[in-house]
Amino acid sequence: MKKIITPILLTGFMLTQVACNKEYLNPSTISQSQAVSSPDGLMTLSNGLQYRYTTGGALSVLYASTAGGGLTTKEEAVLNVGNLDEANLATGAGNVSNINSVVRNLWTQSHLVRSNAELILANTGVVSDAGTKSGIIGYASIFRALSLGTLGLFFEQSPVTTGNNVPFVPRAQVFKEAISTLETAATQVSAAPVSADFTSKIVTGIDIPNTIQALIARYALFSGDYDKALAAAAKVDLTKKSVYNFDDNTRNPLFEYTFGNLNVFQPTNASLGLTGALTPDAADKRISFLTKVSSNPAVAPVVATAFYTANNAAVPVYLPGEILLIQAEAYARKGDLTNAVVALNKVLTKTATTDVFGLGAALPAYAGAQTADAILTEIYRNRQIELAYQGFRLEDSRRFNRPGPGATGAERNRNFFPYPLTERNNNTSTPADPAN
Repeated sequence: MKKIITPILLTGFMLTQVACNKEYLNPSTISQSQAVSSPDGLMTLSNGLQYRYTTGGALSVLYASTAGGGLTTKEEAVLNVGNLDEANLATGAGNVSNINSVVRNLWTQSHLVRSNAELILANTGVVSDAGTKSGIIGYASIFRALSLGTLGLFFEQSPVTTGNNVPFVPRAQVFKEAISTLETAATQVSAAPVSADFTSKIVTGIDIPNTIQALIARYALFSGDYDKALAAAAKVDLTKKSVYNFDDNTRNPLFEYTFGNLNVFQPTNASLGLTGALTPDAADKRISFLTKVSSNPAVAPVVATAFYTANNAAVPVYLPGEILLIQAEAYARKGDLTNAVVALNKVLTKTATTDVFGLGAALPAYAGAQTADAILTEIYRNRQIELAYQGFRLEDSRRFNRPGPGATGAERNRNFFPYPLTERNNNTSTPADPAN
């Protein structure tokens, strides 16, 4: 019979129900010091990291990053302007204020997950079994890195520690901090594979070894370390899934709050808001995987499908196509256009049967100009399709130097988000807000 872990409420730490196969004593009244004093306590706390990061509808990092990345880049369109904060993201510029709830949740929830992961990592000395320690370190490191990485996507600077008036560091350093955490975890997991005891007590879905390498590759690419990105990407087994799992208690936040209705936002259109040379090929099979015709085209022409079709629909932590496109971009930026095209073609030609998630373009190999600019443009186009609704488009738009705020044919309406008022009021180190 499945057992339920009762919610734990600690200062700055909220955990909720997760199904597992182990009977736990009711921990709802234990203190923080008790929670971090045993391996079982740390594993229970680890389960809370995914809950905080992914669930809670509009409060979740998963929702806020999808909204923030998509509404500012025309990937998504607001259906009801009564959703004022989402509507302001879609308008952009000065309409995105430091009291915007999506921006605030993106910031505060990411920092909560980061600090909670750090609490776990700081107390792994109580774990004597090496494989269980690997599981705890790997899992907490993944969520610390995801939180830092998300902050780096949307803010020019961020603290990477917790305290009074903690300093901010540039986003490149935020990404490097995430990578450092992951590399330490990779060493631990390599030395002692994750134990069965850990996997039996943690919410299922995340493949720890592969996710560590996938995230190193992601954040190394974003920070311009192409050799590190390529080395990590090569270690990812593309036949394995790594997902956030949900059920009727811990619901898929994007289905629950927006993609399951016609009230908040949906994809802009079947072209995912891409125009001109970026418009998806009419034969691209990914479009029918990612969208379907809306039940009310007058409100929204299409709705999102893919990983957002039910409360219990799993969401990928990363996609095989992302890893291939990381390789393609890293090679292209290093000037190795031959290998860039090889990796790009693996994305273009893969089918629903050759992709572990069933996401396949089934297109011919790249036949465009063999120049760095042309190949990078094709890589960019495929990132926007392959990684739709994953929250990367704002970062990608900046990194590929696409037209930004004020430019003719602007493809994004902001470059970075302002720092939430809640941070500014409590941290005198908060920098000035970006101009746009």
